Amino acid sequence: MLEQLNELRRLASRAENRPTETGIPRVFMVQGSIPEHELTAVYEPMVNLILQGGKTLTVGDQALDYDPATYFVMSVGLPAAGVVRSAVDGAPYLAVALTLTAPILAELFAVLPDPTKPANAEQGFSVASVTPELLDAWVRMLRLMDCPADIPVLAPVFEREILYRVLQGPAGWMLRDIAVPDSTLARVNKVIKRIRSEFAQPLVMEVLAEEAAMSASAFHRHFKAVTSLSPLQYQKQLRLLEARKLLMTTGKNVAAVAYDVGYDSATQFSREYGRAFGLPPAKDALRIAAAIKMRAQATASS
Repeated sequence: MLEQLNELRRLASRAENRPTETGIPRVFMVQGSIPEHELTAVYEPMVNLILQGGKTLTVGDQALDYDPATYFVMSVGLPAAGVVRSAVDGAPYLAVALTLTAPILAELFAVLPDPTKPANAEQGFSVASVTPELLDAWVRMLRLMDCPADIPVLAPVFEREILYRVLQGPAGWMLRDIAVPDSTLARVNKVIKRIRSEFAQPLVMEVLAEEAAMSASAFHRHFKAVTSLSPLQYQKQLRLLEARKLLMTTGKNVAAVAYDVGYDSATQFSREYGRAFGLPPAKDALRIAAAIKMRAQATASS
């Protein structure tokens, strides 16, 4: 697999120090030391393959480590905190990812048998061991960056091959649950989309449970099993992430931002913000602004 990894590293080495478009639909790559405020975000459903270095992704109270021997699958949109590491020899962190979409997965399941789902499995994220076949599919996909005329015809083929290889692995059942409308994961994901679009509004558990077609107790249990967060914890993380973005981009004061994201108390907002990000809101915004400025200066001088 080393030969495949080396080719993937060569192909992806053109990535920038941020999520970088490849010209291939739903495929992006990233390289280098990524700022903490960019790694603490809402992650979309994806297959993420590390090519160099490693990453720790923390969702709720769970932390998952992965490196070039493994790949990561996320089947629902989740707020998480990430930390990336360079390789032992100092080579920069390097990764590629494929965003997951239900329609494409549904097409695959129309012609494939259902993957085996472990008993009581519900969690919406997992790490699995990489295989030579999966790396082969990724090599063919990334080679398309040098042959853009082939992308419209061949990218869908290679995308399906990557998904097929994931389906053959231990996380395959999660891809199946994305595509099946009445699965527990799909019903929780429906509620997640509602919370994300209405994060500043109070949560009414009975309404969310009804939308998921579950009792209130079953909904809470399944939501926590899928996301590693309670619905209220999930909403709080969305609010704090949005608040951080507003503080960086709008120039509004802390009280105004707190109100915009759904807090009635600026004091409570500041307390929870500091607990999440390590500094009070105003100081954190200044820290991020300084980091962005330093990064821009380093880029300009390189």
